[in-house]
Amino acid sequence: MNPFSHLLKAAGAHPPVGTWIMSASPLVAEATGHAGFDWAVLDMEHSPVDMMEVVQMLQALSATKMVPVVRVAWNDPVLVKRVLDAGATTVMFPFVQNADEATRAVAATRYPPQGVRGLSTMSRASRFGAVPNYVANANKSMGVIVQLESAQAIKQLEAIAGVEGVDGLFIGPGDLSASMGHVGQSSHPAVMDLMSQAVLRCKALGKPIGTIGGDPESVAQYRAAGFDFVAVGSDLGLFMQGARSAIAALRTPGSEHVHSVSSGTRGY
Repeated sequence: MNPFSHLLKAAGAHPPVGTWIMSASPLVAEATGHAGFDWAVLDMEHSPVDMMEVVQMLQALSATKMVPVVRVAWNDPVLVKRVLDAGATTVMFPFVQNADEATRAVAATRYPPQGVRGLSTMSRASRFGAVPNYVANANKSMGVIVQLESAQAIKQLEAIAGVEGVDGLFIGPGDLSASMGHVGQSSHPAVMDLMSQAVLRCKALGKPIGTIGGDPESVAQYRAAGFDFVAVGSDLGLFMQGARSAIAALRTPGSEHVHSVSSGTRGY
């Protein structure tokens, strides 16, 4: 079974919690994996992550329990072919608008005759040829998550979810809010209402649906709405939040009296 699909089935009533990896750092990715997240998106769309960094991050995450999902920059079979050869088993496709685009996404992850994935017998995915019958069995282990990021895409939800090979849907609140005329207002009541309706429609179809929030409070709202998998922030966002909080605390009048643990005991 695909690792992400297995994670969803094993989670039961507790939606798996993930985050975004945007730093392009294998070390940060590995640390994030050990932090306790269930899954994470290695983001190639809105970060400087390139192919070699995808390989290095997948290698780093193999030492953790966190399940990786690779988000490609676009619904492009050439990009998909490369991340699959690098060892990705679940691919997230941004800005899927209709069933035809979802069909193309699935086809890019499958070898013929089910799809159009280019054949290679010497890739990291096949352990450089050491996995017996990799090409014959690979299609069955691939996972596809398509992102619905506009009001137009939400209208097509049933058609998109009905495409064979689509394992899950993911709503991007930021782009969705922008498409609805509420730029930068992911928690606008109209946006939240549309997202809640999308959850109910997916429940009726038996199709998993996920989303992301910038903080635990918004993620708690999404979990209450019934989302099956959720993400909070990103590695860079969590770092910036911690860094800014530390600086703010140290620049507060009277902070010079705050006692800290001796640096000699922390290994810094």
